Amino acid sequence: MAEAKTQPTGASVSEFLAAVEPAGRRDDGFELRELFDRVTDTDAVMWGPSIVGYGLHHYRYASGREGDWPVVGFSPRKASISLYGLQTPGAEELIDRLGKVKVGAGCLWIGRLDTIDRHVLESLVDRAWVRTRGDDL
Repeated sequence: MAEAKTQPTGASVSEFLAAVEPAGRRDDGFELRELFDRVTDTDAVMWGPSIVGYGLHHYRYASGREGDWPVVGFSPRKASISLYGLQTPGAEELIDRLGKVKVGAGCLWIGRLDTIDRHVLESLVDRAWVRTRGDDL
């Protein structure tokens, strides 16, 4: 079976975030890093060229496909910010309270941090971190 394209790298998270454009997205990226660092109490790792990830979750689908993915993470892309790992079972009510967000199959997209409730985001990150880490123990 083919290896997943997105893997942890040795790239610097700080250097990646410092190069994010536009400047507002860069500022949001640094703020997200602070929030995720605090909630997870772990170091950020670059996954591929553009995902800032925390922890490692091994997944296995019924089809037999399996791989590794960060427990939680984010990517401050030019068009929007992607938030990964927050759609755990039962999190729908928190996602509804988050603010201006688009829900995808595997991530949440936000435009800017000032359009969402940071306390709700912190709760989502904490919930996903504790729940998924517990599944992996």
